Amino acid sequence: MKKNLRSAFNTRQYMISKDFEIYYYSDLGLKTLSLHSHDYYEFYLFLEGDVSIEINPPLGETIKKALSPGDLILIPPGVEHHSIIQNSDVPYRRFVFWISKEYCERLMEDSVDYVYLFQQATSFKQYYFPLNPADYHLTVSKILRLLEETHSERYGKNATIHLCICDIILTLNRAIYDEKNHLEMGEEVSLFQNLISYIDTNIEQPLSLESLAGEFYVSKFYISHLFKDTLGISPHQYILKKRLSLCRDSIVSGNSISAVFERYGFRDYSSFFKAFKKEYGLSPKEYQSLYSVIKS
Repeated sequence: MKKNLRSAFNTRQYMISKDFEIYYYSDLGLKTLSLHSHDYYEFYLFLEGDVSIEINPPLGETIKKALSPGDLILIPPGVEHHSIIQNSDVPYRRFVFWISKEYCERLMEDSVDYVYLFQQATSFKQYYFPLNPADYHLTVSKILRLLEETHSERYGKNATIHLCICDIILTLNRAIYDEKNHLEMGEEVSLFQNLISYIDTNIEQPLSLESLAGEFYVSKFYISHLFKDTLGISPHQYILKKRLSLCRDSIVSGNSISAVFERYGFRDYSSFFKAFKKEYGLSPKEYQSLYSVIKS
């Protein structure tokens, strides 16, 4: 590994940068630091050493685990943790990547695909993710590219750094998601069919990604990907299209527009009007009038 990418270790546990900081550490004779927490997310990828990790989640049991090369740790804000150095004469190498809550939120606004690992750590208190060899080496290569960009002064540096960060997080999300949520094709088809049946049966009731996840005991992230992989749209989009289709059929049958949109879960006429016109190119009244002319 290139020596100019290596950082001198310091005990600082706060960010200087607004968005992220990344370090490659390689040390000998390092002493164990005390338990600590911070107000940002920490990705820690273990490369080499005789080291254990200790994590003390709020209102949870202490986790202590010996580390192996390729082990990924994700520590959310406010969770106490530290690495315990068993033998300081063995080289201790790792990548440490800090990312602010605000930067994470901006990523999540761009796509649900960035959410998975953060959700696992914050909601399910899972912090330890061993990578298989292929994903481990792929992740290392992407981290090295990010480090090289942070040390360069090339044109487009800031834009490239952002792309590198997105690439790393998506790579890790995909690797862990595939490992944890692998289902046989038949099981996926069965789950998807059950989801569709449940939505269609309860279309007049409040429906959300959270309620579907709770009903079927699977993660929101998995349901979102199942819909995107199968239909190319999100569960929310499917529910919206289904409701609009039922509203359209009811409207052309002569039912009151106000009664229709309220029946199928639209909060107000304005939101229904915008969604209907975007879907069909006409307002509900225009659509009803056009169909009446055609029918007559």
